[in-house]
Amino acid sequence: MLLNTEDFRGRARKNLPRFVFDYIEGAADDGHCLRRNLRDLAAVELTPRVLRDTTTVDTSVEVFGRKWALPFGIAPTGLNGLVRPRGDGLLATAASRSGIPFALSTASNMRLEDVRAAVPEGVQWMQLYVMHREMAGQIVERAARAKYEALILTVDVPVSGNREADLRNGFRIPFKPTARLAWDVITHPRWSMRMLPGGAPDFANLTATDGNAGSANMQAALLARAMDRSLVWETLAWLRGLWKGPLLLKGILHPDDARLAVDHGVDGLIVSNHGGRQNDASPSAISALPRVVAAIGGRIPVFMDGGIRRGGDIAKALALGATAAFVGRPALYGLAADGAEGAEAVIGLLAAELVRSMTLLGATSASALPDALESASCSLA
Repeated sequence: MLLNTEDFRGRARKNLPRFVFDYIEGAADDGHCLRRNLRDLAAVELTPRVLRDTTTVDTSVEVFGRKWALPFGIAPTGLNGLVRPRGDGLLATAASRSGIPFALSTASNMRLEDVRAAVPEGVQWMQLYVMHREMAGQIVERAARAKYEALILTVDVPVSGNREADLRNGFRIPFKPTARLAWDVITHPRWSMRMLPGGAPDFANLTATDGNAGSANMQAALLARAMDRSLVWETLAWLRGLWKGPLLLKGILHPDDARLAVDHGVDGLIVSNHGGRQNDASPSAISALPRVVAAIGGRIPVFMDGGIRRGGDIAKALALGATAAFVGRPALYGLAADGAEGAEAVIGLLAAELVRSMTLLGATSASALPDALESASCSLA
């Protein structure tokens, strides 16, 4: 019986070859930042208010003029086609059915146009890595034509974090077969049979661009997060010239960077440490959230990802000032367990836990969570 996201994690570990599961779970260096995300969320204390009418609990939020049924979405994650063929489309389907947004990664294994066409009614955002300005510009223009509703520029990857599990597993593009990899694949026959018709997935958004951006070298650079390290705040003007919709920065942890983002006309922030996959010394996302929210002063929405495993974690993020949260690994656990239905089941579990938490806290709406509490504290300064 799969009762929580940890149960789905166990099923994913059983269903996936080790090199795929390790890629999902991977963290930088010794994994301190990944564990800090989980530990600090657990340390947040919310004080319930009692004798409030919680007959009806409204979990919806409005973001950029669109109503979400729940105050969380599916975070952008790469190489979902290794978890399930057409994994990006399956996650988008699960999100749409649940009334929440799906953010597609530049490192997706389906073309952004195909994901949008498969789920035309869902709220979809496009995440951008900039390795090559011309290639990035093409992706932005394609996303605009495909009617993605917001653009997320990930800003915490000037260089890839040191993910040693991937190095030990020989995880690279192009894939180079080894005896260890072959045994890993052979001992997971169901996964292998699903993957067989389409072969090893590639970065479809790169192969679909013009010029040399779709080369094997560019795909290897994306896997290694070999980004354009000349990007600076002034670069945002270039993106603004290409993208007219909401523009968000993902990977903000410092309040001064939050203020600079507002000064440069950014429309939203995602407080994130890349799930602990970049800088192992970074603070947890939940501990950084209150400082960023205070620096913004309500001028633009602030979102958060990193370490969310329960609906109660989402309540904590909202109580500490987030407009909504994003969920990464748990959605992939569901995808590995049972495709779109598994991802939808994980969303449903988080939703049920959130409603229960809100009811126990005396909060009848997502927006009222901070006001409905006597205190919302994060013990880490």
